[in-house]
Amino acid sequence: MMIDLPRHSAASGRFEVPLEMLAACHGRVEQQCATLRRLVPHVAAQGADADARTAAAAVLRYFDTAAQDHHADEEVDLFPALIDSMAGSDAVCLRELIEALTADHRQLEAGWQRVRRVLVRIAVGDSATLDAAAVEALVGLYEQHIAREESELLPMAARLLSVEALERIGRAMRARRGVEAPA
Repeated sequence: MMIDLPRHSAASGRFEVPLEMLAACHGRVEQQCATLRRLVPHVAAQGADADARTAAAAVLRYFDTAAQDHHADEEVDLFPALIDSMAGSDAVCLRELIEALTADHRQLEAGWQRVRRVLVRIAVGDSATLDAAAVEALVGLYEQHIAREESELLPMAARLLSVEALERIGRAMRARRGVEAPA
């Protein structure tokens, strides 16, 4: 998804356009979810073969790092900036959205932990069955969550946040990942 940011250019870089970076992360989450879905029948048929181990390790790496950073980007930086942007206004709708998305994050993290336990075993070559229902529950929640963020949260943030607020968010995202600012 490309977020229309009249004050920013996508060419300026990932962290310099933090809302577009968050949207791009959704695409990567969807790719990992697709891998999880494919892994269920593969493991059932082939066990923890080399392909399954590689896929499981990649999904683990992504959700253990990038997905957690994404939630922190939103909860630590984006959500508070949005609330600040509404100072003096009736922000009930915004607060409800943020509370719902934060609750989704906790559900996603719990669902991830259920799936993660089996992926760890597969990644090291142990025989394990990847629960299709647990994978579908996790993927389905991600699909709903991403749709809400892309249809409500990110467009609202693009309208409400100042250039300065977006720059602060981008710097925080960079720092969270240990990435230095471009020269």
